[in-house]
Amino acid sequence: AGQARLTMLLACYGMFGLSLIVGLITLTLVYSRLVHGGIATLQAAPTVWISLGVIGQSITAANLLGADAHLVFTDDHAVVASGLRVFGLLFGVVTGGFGVLFFALATALTVHAGRRGLTFSLTWWSFTFPVGTCVTAASALGKATGADAVNALSVALYVLLLTAWAVVAGRTALRTQQLLGAG
Repeated sequence: AGQARLTMLLACYGMFGLSLIVGLITLTLVYSRLVHGGIATLQAAPTVWISLGVIGQSITAANLLGADAHLVFTDDHAVVASGLRVFGLLFGVVTGGFGVLFFALATALTVHAGRRGLTFSLTWWSFTFPVGTCVTAASALGKATGADAVNALSVALYVLLLTAWAVVAGRTALRTQQLLGAG
């Protein structure tokens, strides 16, 4: 409570800002490479999904920190808590729209790579973390807005995450078995 809780919240917002800036630099580099040089290799196509991790993580952080700000900013400072909650909501809606664009782009690139012969590799694990952060983002934003559509999206993304994880884990186990059997 008190100063310790305030310090923790401020440190979390500082880390949110730091990760957002570094994430935006990374997004810029990844998509600049795509625009100017295409996908490096066919097998690297799944790594495009990593960009969604930045988006999902930032939406989650902005909303969860905003939701708990009332525990720190009370009485005369309650307006700060309200402002941080509104910031999380607005940031989540705007960044979520951007995330839909990135999700569609990553899906299109993956489908394109699949049609060109994408085979299983460990880069397929790149699907799981970003989709997981999209689940937490939609869940946090759904809670902040109370929007049934956003809550339904979080459930759909969760089902997609479980499916992707099961497929990748199954393929990893099969590939491991093949490698151990060949050795």
